[in-house]
Amino acid sequence: MTTVRTPDELKRFRETLVASRDPDKLRISVCCGTGCRVYGSMKVKEAFSEEINRRGLDNKIDIISTGCHGFCEKGPVVVLNPSGIFYQRVAVGDVSDILSETMLAGTVIDRLLYEDPGTGERIVHEHDVPFYQKQRRLVLDLNGDIDPTNIEDYVAFGGYSALSKVVQGMSPEEIIEEVRKSGLRGRGGAGFPTGLKWKLCRKAEGDSKYIICNADEGDPGAYMDRSIMEGNPHRVLEGMIIGARAIGAHEGYVYIRNEYPLAVENLRIAIAQAEACGFLGKNILGSGFDCSIHIRPGSGAFVCGEETALMASIEDRVGEPKPRPPYPAVSGLWGKPTNINNVETWANVPIIIERGGDWYSQIGSADSKGTKIFSVVGNINNTGLVEVPMGATLSEIVYDIGGGIPGGKACKAVQLGGPSGGCIPREHFDVPIDYESLQELGSIMGSGGMVVCDEDTCMVEFARFFMNFVQEESCGKCVPCRLGTKAMLDVLTRITEGNGQDGDIEYLLELGEQIKESSLCGLGQTAPNPVLSTIRYFRDEYEAHIQDACCPAHVCKPLIQYSIDVEACTGCGRCLRACPVEAISGAKKETHIIDQEKCIKCGSCLEVCKFDAVMVE
Repeated sequence: MTTVRTPDELKRFRETLVASRDPDKLRISVCCGTGCRVYGSMKVKEAFSEEINRRGLDNKIDIISTGCHGFCEKGPVVVLNPSGIFYQRVAVGDVSDILSETMLAGTVIDRLLYEDPGTGERIVHEHDVPFYQKQRRLVLDLNGDIDPTNIEDYVAFGGYSALSKVVQGMSPEEIIEEVRKSGLRGRGGAGFPTGLKWKLCRKAEGDSKYIICNADEGDPGAYMDRSIMEGNPHRVLEGMIIGARAIGAHEGYVYIRNEYPLAVENLRIAIAQAEACGFLGKNILGSGFDCSIHIRPGSGAFVCGEETALMASIEDRVGEPKPRPPYPAVSGLWGKPTNINNVETWANVPIIIERGGDWYSQIGSADSKGTKIFSVVGNINNTGLVEVPMGATLSEIVYDIGGGIPGGKACKAVQLGGPSGGCIPREHFDVPIDYESLQELGSIMGSGGMVVCDEDTCMVEFARFFMNFVQEESCGKCVPCRLGTKAMLDVLTRITEGNGQDGDIEYLLELGEQIKESSLCGLGQTAPNPVLSTIRYFRDEYEAHIQDACCPAHVCKPLIQYSIDVEACTGCGRCLRACPVEAISGAKKETHIIDQEKCIKCGSCLEVCKFDAVMVE
């Protein structure tokens, strides 16, 4: 490992790396992020390595393991460069054909190309795939190009040049001013201005200060931070080192979710490599500045994403929030001034320093600058990571990038911000996605989790699911959150079971507002959002459950009943064979009957019937 002692040595090191790499050499990039690994990408990568060795092609073809490319729905993803051919859902059995037909003969394999669900067109090149074409990737730009376990890849693509720029000629105040000019706001919650946060910590009195990266990503369906850490951990480290320099800290912690083993492993490797190269440790790049960064695995509690609970966990205390002020910038980790930002915020810092705050501020909307990464999941054709400029609309994400809803169904709503967020109905999908607009709609940006709901989603059950999550994750320290969320959950459960009462909606609204106003931390203060927003936009569904004992989406089992239309039933027996509890009877070619006492309402009969004879009431 090359040790870099000065900015000039870093420049020469990068020039040597770039000169040693042939841009025209054939290169295979295999996505080895967690999502693609589940689909078998590591076996695909091993198969490529073995076949390349067997054919003696080592000098002609390079193969690299990259982080998440973002298009998780289509994994394993393989990109062939320099042509940029994009193959999806690649299996071990495809490896030999890819080498023979595409890499050596230049023939495109149609069966491995992405097919646009709207047009049916098969698309050859990665940059032409609509999922990527309509994004603007700043933070995720290198995820498909570099091996996250090889620091030389990051350096060759310009890595640590922002750090070099900082130590060569920028004072701490100049660094902070550049971040302030950029308009960067925290990407993990309420969107507090990052430059102001750094300035407050810089001015705070203390003989030692700390920086923390909050990588305790616990929202259901969210995996933005995980994918950044897996695919480009050095960019996060570089941002943290710059931040430490700016506020006067010499020590930092990455509090990372322990359920992310690949992210933890890649981060460990990155820290060790950065130390070996001289980007961490003593006298970084000859500047006299010292900085060390440690990993602290999370404790498995959702509440530890709250900054005061997170710091308590780092101190080996119970992860419980405490009242503020004092804020961490004044009294944080071990009572010292501390700056906390999340993974995506830190990853933006090197980009801002390298290209300038003024350049960065041109991206996004009036008050929300830069790009934002969303993990788009749920009832949508193209699940995955989406990075778009602030101010993009939900319509653009759901339809242009996400490819719309499976089966041609209608989109009912999108929930933003995880369990703390709110549901936005489709009539507001053209509102710009920024901090203020989302707040007006009763939602929040949060860390960027985005759950898409189709027309078959019961919004009452949807709210109940998330209330159950936050109730289970409540630390129990304050009464409003401990008892209030339990009371709300009990009412929601009654409603979905067909036992709703007059006044339940008003009770939920009143209790939700009280919890928001009186809870100790952000978890409790935002916990009622899914309920309040669904009542605001889908009150008719609540009323149908309570007044008519009916679930319009046919989701809540106590409120639905399966029956067979005697006119449509042909007696084929498919439903009879599919029923797991033998609730269906009837001879072949005769009308079948469902025994309501035995029926568990699993929906198997509905799924297998080809004649639309099974009805849900």
